[in-house]
Amino acid sequence: MSVYHYRIPPTPCPHQKLAHSENRHPWPGHVPLITDDKPYRRHASAVSIPRLREAIHSLDRKMASLMSQRRELEYHLEQAVRLQSPVHRLPSELLSSIFITGVLDVGDDNPVMVSTLMLVCRYWAEVALDTPILWSKISVSPHDSLEKARRKLSRSKSCPLDITIDIPIEYTNSVTELVIHATDMIRPALWRTRSLFLSVPNRAQAHAALSRCQEDAPVLESLTIQIHHSIDDRYSTNPILPIFKGQTPRLRSVSLTSFNFGWDLRLVSSLKVLKLGGYFNGFAPSSSTLISILRQCPELEELALRNMSIDSAPCYGTRISDEFDTPPTSKPVRLPRLTKISFTCSGIAFTRQIMTQITFPNLESLEMGYLENISPILQILYTQALTRLPLRYLHIESCLFSEPKFVNLLRRLTSLTRLELVDIEDVSSSLLKSLSSSQPWMCPKLQIVTLDGCTSFDWDSLRTFVESRLPANSYPQYSDVQAFRSAQVVSVSASASAANAGRLRQQRTLQQKRSMAILGSHRLNSIDVTRCSQISKEMVQWLRMYVPDVRCEPAKGVWGP
Repeated sequence: MSVYHYRIPPTPCPHQKLAHSENRHPWPGHVPLITDDKPYRRHASAVSIPRLREAIHSLDRKMASLMSQRRELEYHLEQAVRLQSPVHRLPSELLSSIFITGVLDVGDDNPVMVSTLMLVCRYWAEVALDTPILWSKISVSPHDSLEKARRKLSRSKSCPLDITIDIPIEYTNSVTELVIHATDMIRPALWRTRSLFLSVPNRAQAHAALSRCQEDAPVLESLTIQIHHSIDDRYSTNPILPIFKGQTPRLRSVSLTSFNFGWDLRLVSSLKVLKLGGYFNGFAPSSSTLISILRQCPELEELALRNMSIDSAPCYGTRISDEFDTPPTSKPVRLPRLTKISFTCSGIAFTRQIMTQITFPNLESLEMGYLENISPILQILYTQALTRLPLRYLHIESCLFSEPKFVNLLRRLTSLTRLELVDIEDVSSSLLKSLSSSQPWMCPKLQIVTLDGCTSFDWDSLRTFVESRLPANSYPQYSDVQAFRSAQVVSVSASASAANAGRLRQQRTLQQKRSMAILGSHRLNSIDVTRCSQISKEMVQWLRMYVPDVRCEPAKGVWGP
C-alpha cells in the first residue's frame, strides 16, 4: 500500500465516533496522512478547499504582523543607537554656537548655508530657527527677494541686523519701487540695525530711500552708500533731512560715494573710518569742510579720498609747490590713531591742503595715485618723519615727484617694509643706487619692492640693489660682489687659484667687516618688474636665484600669452 503525503483536516471515520466530533472545525495542525484506502479517499474529497486557503491567509497575516513589529523594533533600536552618538548629545546652546561660527565667522571663503543645516534633521532645523543671529544678515537684490528678507527679519527677533540693499547698474526693472519697498520694510527695525549698505544706480533713488529713514539708529556702527552713475548724474536736490534724525551715537565707519547729505557733522562725528569718493559736478566738499569733519573725529584710523573733482589746475610745474608754502591759518588737527591714508584722483591742491592741516605720528600705510606732482606731499611727509613716522607701506601710482625729495624721505623711513611704485617715470638708476648704499642703510627693513611699469632704471642698478640686500653668507668664498661677478665669467686656472690662496686670510677680514655692515638690512622677499621692458628673460632668471618671489609678465608665444 503506497502512502500519499497530503494532510487533511480530521474527520470522524465510519467505524470511529469521537466525542463532540460534530462540533469540531477542521484545522491543519491535526491532519493525518491519507492512504489509498477507499474510505480515506472518500473523506479527502470531502475536505473544504476554501478553508485551507483561509488558514494559509491567516498564517500570512500573522507573519506580516510580526515582520511589521520587527521593523518597528529595528527602527527604535536604530534611534536609540543614534542617540548615543556624541553629536546628538550636544546641547542646543553649543550646537547653536557651532552654527554661528560656520555661517557668520567664516567670511566669504565657502560659508555654510543655513538652509543646508536645516536639511540635516528636524532637531538641527529647530535649533537653527531658534538662533536669531543666523538670520541677522538681510539682503535685498535682484537675487534676494523681499519675501526672503521678511522671513529673515521675523526670525532674527531682536538681535542686531546687517542690512544690504544692492541694486546693480544693469538692473532696470522698477528700481525705485524696489528700493522704496525695501526701505519701508527695514524702517521698523532701524533701532537694531548694526550696519547698512545701500548701492543704487543714481542719486534720486538713494535720496528716495534715505529720506524715509527718519528713525533713530542707536546701534548703527557702519554706513555705506554707493551711487553708481555719479559723473553723468545731474540730479540736484536740496540735501535731505538729517537721516536717522542725527541720532547715531555708535557710528564709527562711514563710506559715501556721490551721496549729498549736506555734510551734516552729526553723521560724520567720532568716526574711526572715513571714505569719500565719486564727488563730481560741484558736489565735493571744500577743504575747510573736510577739516571740520576731521576735527570731529580725533580717533580716526583710516582716511580715503577717491575721485573728487575739486581743482583742475595743472600741477606739472613748480609753481603749484610754491602756491601752498604759506603756513596754515588754523591749528593743525592731531590724529594720533590715524594709520592708513589713501588719496586717488583727489586733486593735488585739495590733498595738499588736507595734509598741511593734519598731523599723523602713527601713520603706517599711505597710498597716492593720479595726483600729478606730489613733491609738496613728499615734503610734508619728510617734515612729519623728522619727529615720528612709522610708515610700513608706501604706494605711489602715476605721479610725478622730485627724486631728491623722494630719496630724502626714504632715508627717514626706517620702518618701511613694502614700497610700490607703479608707472613712475621719475624712478631712475640713481634711486636704486641710493637704496643700495649702506652709509647708512636706507629703508633697512624693506622686503617687498614693486617697480611695475617703471622703465627709467637700468639693469645694473637693479642687480646692484638686489645684491646689496643679500646676507653676508651668500658669497662665502668671495670678498665682495665684484669678485663674485668675475668668478662667474672668468675661469680660474690652477696657478691663479694658488695665487688667490694667499689672499683668503685678507678676504675673511673683509667679509667680517661686510657682515657687520649688512646686519642692518633685510633680504628682499619679493620684487615685481612687470611691464619693465628693459628687463629680459635672462635677467628675470637671475633675479629668481636670489629673490624668492619675482613677478613679471608671462612669456608670450606665437598666439599670445
